[in-house]
Amino acid sequence: MDVVSALARLRVLAGRSGLPCDDPVVLRNGSNLLVHLRPAPVVARVAAVTAAVRPDVAGHFRRADAVSRFLAARGVPVVEPVGPGVVRHDGLVVAFARHVPHEPGALLDPASFAAALAELHGELRHYPGALPERWPPADLTHVFDVLGRPAGLVGALERLVARWPSTPVQALHGDAHPRNLLVTASGPVWNDFEDTWRGPVGWDVACANLSPSSAGALPLGAADPEFWTDLRRLFAVGWSRVLDLRRGTIGGGTGVAVEGVPGG
Repeated sequence: MDVVSALARLRVLAGRSGLPCDDPVVLRNGSNLLVHLRPAPVVARVAAVTAAVRPDVAGHFRRADAVSRFLAARGVPVVEPVGPGVVRHDGLVVAFARHVPHEPGALLDPASFAAALAELHGELRHYPGALPERWPPADLTHVFDVLGRPAGLVGALERLVARWPSTPVQALHGDAHPRNLLVTASGPVWNDFEDTWRGPVGWDVACANLSPSSAGALPLGAADPEFWTDLRRLFAVGWSRVLDLRRGTIGGGTGVAVEGVPGG
């Protein structure tokens, strides 16, 4: 994504939305472009690589907004959506959320994170909205299409789908690694529900335990841990290769250590 062009278009959109944006600051430029629309206390999430991979990237953003609003209404500390909702503007897909000052790089200890995730799952069990089911394989299908259908990865996915476990399902965070729980002065705040779906909690547990920031140290338990670990590793490999491809370095990374793909 051409960041300069995206920022120019964002400033126009912010002005039309009543958001002062005289000094925008890029917070992250990865699978999505995150921009603090200073001086407005608002962060714009712009679909970048995700827009090239996901046919319904706006649907992902809308689900993230809906789940975040639901949790906020129940008193769960989350980064709340603000402004006009998910919009399309001049080729961009954009969602707005309040800017949450936090301590960059700070993480909860493993036990505290595990407790926070268990509490989040307890609240998400009540979510009544429609969410995708068996979403990771569907998303990986789009990823593999971009990569030219690599036989090894496609075969690995087919073998995993063939042994999909029969486990109770519920609404999930979808990308529940420790860096998506922001450490703020008033306590931890959940962020980034872009990958939310309805499935077994084992997926979120694997997301947490495979992140480099936890290195498997989180005391979390779930059914079928090997299956969800294998699927999450494959997911990370696929998205890492897509990001490498977009950077012009395809073949340079395994993706196993990638954290927070593709949200953020």
